[in-house]
Amino acid sequence: MRLFLLWVLLASLAVSPAFAATPSDAPKRFYDRVMEEFHHKDYEAALAGFRLFLELHGRSPLASSALYWVGECEYRLGRFQDAVISFEQVITRYPHSQKVASATLKKAMAYDKLRMKNEARILFERVVVQFPRSPEAEAAKKALRE
Repeated sequence: MRLFLLWVLLASLAVSPAFAATPSDAPKRFYDRVMEEFHHKDYEAALAGFRLFLELHGRSPLASSALYWVGECEYRLGRFQDAVISFEQVITRYPHSQKVASATLKKAMAYDKLRMKNEARILFERVVVQFPRSPEAEAAKKALRE
């Protein structure tokens, strides 16, 4: 994994003169490379990559998404308590992010996995009320019926 992180860091910083990128392109390229690891279901590598992204590009417009994907990786690795914390950070640090509905839903799902049914129900209901026309609201309604 350390080799992967070193590769990601070097690859994101290396720029061919023929394809010289603007500084704002570097975070996007880095983010996209880490997303590839996620899509290949290498959640440990993706988790490390998103954490490194946040260290290097914490002020990027992609930071809220990267933090969301940290939580998603933790969730998929069965680290539900860690996922709850990461999803809560998305909600509190980036209250206007497009990821707030998804983070709230996934936080509820993580609570459900932790058998914290009351906390999960409250958050599922919050998703339905705050994001009524979203796909997350439909998923929350389904979870509430079950």
